[in-house]
Amino acid sequence: MGLLPYAGIGPLELEEVAAGLLFPEGPTALPDGSVLVVEMCGGRLTKIWPDGRTEVAAETGGGPNGLAIGPDGAVYVCNNGGVAWDWVDGYVVAYGRAADYTGGSIQRVDLATGEVTTLYTHHDGHPLNAPNDIAFDAHGGFYFTDFGHVHERTRDRGALYYALPDGSELRQVAFPLFEPNGVGLSPDGSRVYVSESVTARVVYFDVDEPGVFSTRDDPPYHYAPGTHLLARIAGHGSQCLDSLAVDAEGNVCVGTLENPGVTVVSPEGEQAFLPMPGDALTTNLCFTGPDRRTAYLTRSATGVVARTTWPVPGARLPYETG
Repeated sequence: MGLLPYAGIGPLELEEVAAGLLFPEGPTALPDGSVLVVEMCGGRLTKIWPDGRTEVAAETGGGPNGLAIGPDGAVYVCNNGGVAWDWVDGYVVAYGRAADYTGGSIQRVDLATGEVTTLYTHHDGHPLNAPNDIAFDAHGGFYFTDFGHVHERTRDRGALYYALPDGSELRQVAFPLFEPNGVGLSPDGSRVYVSESVTARVVYFDVDEPGVFSTRDDPPYHYAPGTHLLARIAGHGSQCLDSLAVDAEGNVCVGTLENPGVTVVSPEGEQAFLPMPGDALTTNLCFTGPDRRTAYLTRSATGVVARTTWPVPGARLPYETG
């Protein structure tokens, strides 16, 4: 099928479901029909029902960013430690590290009780800087990106990690990467995709076994061993990339900033752009519903979660039953 269902689509009709959120991100479908998001600038997880009702599910502190449901039914959170933010002309603008930055971490949240447990804060003596997005594989482990931080004169390089949800193992599987943001797996689990924000690149890794990437056919331009360039998003220089989701055909759907919308990239690197004007920060999406064609999107600058009918069903994640 490829990108044919996406060809020639203009702005999708978006229905506003919830508003007034402090930089929503990380949408995740839950079994009860609701969608869970983070409020990155509010330090909490918020559940959104289809009729727009909201309720706070947990207080994580710091800056919760990406979410995923694990094999035990708990929610696992990438926490960037807190970002500085402000209101500018009615929009939430997040920038840099917060004055009360708590350090990056991976957290486990029991949605039944709201209990928050910290699993990981360091790897091999190095602190996690700003964990961003997370994706479980079918083997029960998860990949997550660490975005890094930009300082006045220097920049922390980013990385991709693989970890187990019981807190027993954390491995760095790709380093260095340049501001890695979104992460997701192909439907068959053979590839791990990562979106890099400022480079506007989507890269991928061939999986040999859980948390181990093939380096047999390394191209000469790689950053980390095993990195393959899938696409540099058209219009690079005027837009950046955020987080991503994968559809059932294996296409990568990545939030595209500044020129707002979602860019869809096929497994072969072809591109289609779905414009979504009205918010410069369409940061992420998830799929839900019986046919997986209802997409919930986070519109972070305006604090809105919207939904639409997606042209292609979304891939079913290993432990996401919503």
